[in-house]
Amino acid sequence: MASKPNRSMAWGMTRRQSLKSLGGLFATGFGLSLAATACSTDPTTSVEPEPAAAQAKARVLRIGHQKFDPFILIKARGGLEERLKAFGTRIEWTEFQSGPPMLEALNVGSIDLARTGDAPPIFAQAADTPFLYVGSGAPRPSSSGILVKEGSELRSLADLKGKKVGFQRGSSAHFLVVQALKESGLTPSDIQPENLSPADARAAFEQDNIDAWAIWDPFYAAAEKQVGARALTTGEGLAPNREFFLAHKTFAADNEALLLALLEETAEVARWADDNPDEVVEVLAPVTGIEPDILETVTRRRSWTFDAVQPDAIAEQQRIADAFYELDLIPKSVQVLDVIWRPT
Repeated sequence: MASKPNRSMAWGMTRRQSLKSLGGLFATGFGLSLAATACSTDPTTSVEPEPAAAQAKARVLRIGHQKFDPFILIKARGGLEERLKAFGTRIEWTEFQSGPPMLEALNVGSIDLARTGDAPPIFAQAADTPFLYVGSGAPRPSSSGILVKEGSELRSLADLKGKKVGFQRGSSAHFLVVQALKESGLTPSDIQPENLSPADARAAFEQDNIDAWAIWDPFYAAAEKQVGARALTTGEGLAPNREFFLAHKTFAADNEALLLALLEETAEVARWADDNPDEVVEVLAPVTGIEPDILETVTRRRSWTFDAVQPDAIAEQQRIADAFYELDLIPKSVQVLDVIWRPT
């Protein structure tokens, strides 16, 4: 397995450690500080609630996830359900093909928490979706790519000019396409974009109805193994392809202790997953229905690292937001820092 990046577990083991880390985040380079909050917190107070405070407002936590993401592993291991029993809260899980429809569900209040890639939150913020970034993963640039058939005549990004390129509008693949075109001296108007969900894009790709397909894992790895796809490029040097946890603003405001418990559980599962990649494959293969050899490829190309949203992640998101605004892909300029969660 490839080496994984160093982890900085901002959520720690106590509420004080979590808040102290967040305080340092906003005090450094962004003109905000949670130092007073962190200092006022009892250092012996665990994120686990005392019995008198165990009840959260949320009787049900509605989580949106995709076919392969940290929530699948968290669900399979079962620790989160046990942890949230102390809050009198149960979980409802809803699977989505991609980030954009998940953010639509978050916007209308159908779910409370979502995991998605980097681009969907930008479009959501521009559309005034009431959400907050509450956590993020490490960059995963090799986990996405722009694919062509093995026998395709397309050999470079410049060859995409005039071609049909399939991707879901507003997804992380959308930003990869934007960056890849820029790298090759092209613009979005130089290609024929096809707005397709992953399932529809896979069918179009197999039937030669599109010339190239921008997609992320596990669809990327499956296309390599099952269709003989090859990558014109991955996200290396182009798009960080981070994943983010997003909470509805109302849920975050009403359920801070519950949310901190969830994030700490996620961090614990992430540590385990990075240290036990073979076991991750064993756990996820029967749950996802994805072939073990595909899961091995997916796991090798990613880190499960989970952390508070750090300055580098915020800066990356702002670059994505600025790029989309300059291309008139979003209706207004947005400031990512405005929607970063700041627990009290």
